[in-house]
Amino acid sequence: VGRALMDRLGELCKAGRDNATYLWQVPDDEGVRRKIAEILAEIKVEAAKSGRQEMGRLVSELETALAVSPSPQQVELLQDGFDRMSRLWAAAKSGLF
Repeated sequence: VGRALMDRLGELCKAGRDNATYLWQVPDDEGVRRKIAEILAEIKVEAAKSGRQEMGRLVSELETALAVSPSPQQVELLQDGFDRMSRLWAAAKSGLF
C-alpha cells in the first residue's frame, strides 16, 4: 500500500511541476491554475494517508502562493515547491527520509 501511495505522490508532484512550468507561458490560465489547486488537494490527502507532514506543510505554502495574483514570482514559488516535494518523495521512496 505505501508503495502505491508513493507512486501516486510521485505522479502528482510531476504533474504539479509540469503545470507550474506551463504557467510561465500563460500565467493567468485559470484552467491550469484550477488543475494545480486540485493536484495540491490530492497531494495533501495522499501525504496525510502516509503520515508525510512535511509534504502537507509544503502543500499549504503552495496553496497560499496559488491564491495570490499571477506573477513570475508566483510561478517560481510553485515550481520550487513542486521541486522540493519531488525531492521529498524521492528521498522517502529510496528510504533516506
